[in-house]
Amino acid sequence: MPLKIDFYGNAVQLHLALTLFYFHQLNINDMKTTPTSSRMYGFIVLYEMHTDFLLRALDGIAEKDKQKRLDTNANHIAWITGSIVQGRYFLAKSFGINLPSITDELFANNKGIVDDADYPSLEALIRDWKSISPQLQDALTQATDEKLEEKLSMPGMEITLFEMIGFTTYREANCIGQIALWRRLLGYAGMNYM
Repeated sequence: MPLKIDFYGNAVQLHLALTLFYFHQLNINDMKTTPTSSRMYGFIVLYEMHTDFLLRALDGIAEKDKQKRLDTNANHIAWITGSIVQGRYFLAKSFGINLPSITDELFANNKGIVDDADYPSLEALIRDWKSISPQLQDALTQATDEKLEEKLSMPGMEITLFEMIGFTTYREANCIGQIALWRRLLGYAGMNYM
């Protein structure tokens, strides 16, 4: 059955639709790794895609544009990028991977955007992304069903590690879509998904 995608011009929707399209085309034999838990197949595929897509979304963005907000209160590219980099470092800690990141201070405790902060360079954020991504992918791939059911305490709630992985994956897709939109708003060519 063919995959039908309805697109209304929103870059976030486009990113999510393309992610869904690639996922629909998934051939388990094409995966780089086979997860221990069968519950992780879809997440590993999306993880591999997001690892590449963030780099594609940031490709060619000048440092002078990383903190532009175009007279809005919207989060800028540097904040969006730093927040998903920090998200991977946070998730990695659930697997005992405790590495320092350039995002540790500005994004501690899910801190929102700080108007007068000088955010790390995109180059430094990319370096951290490339550093944590393979280690976290190994941990996600090797996660057992028992590990995925571990409880994580958050302010006002408790969720499983599996639920946190799902939320993080969803959020990465949204953030990459926002960066793709910022590309166009700042006059850059659209994001190359291929």
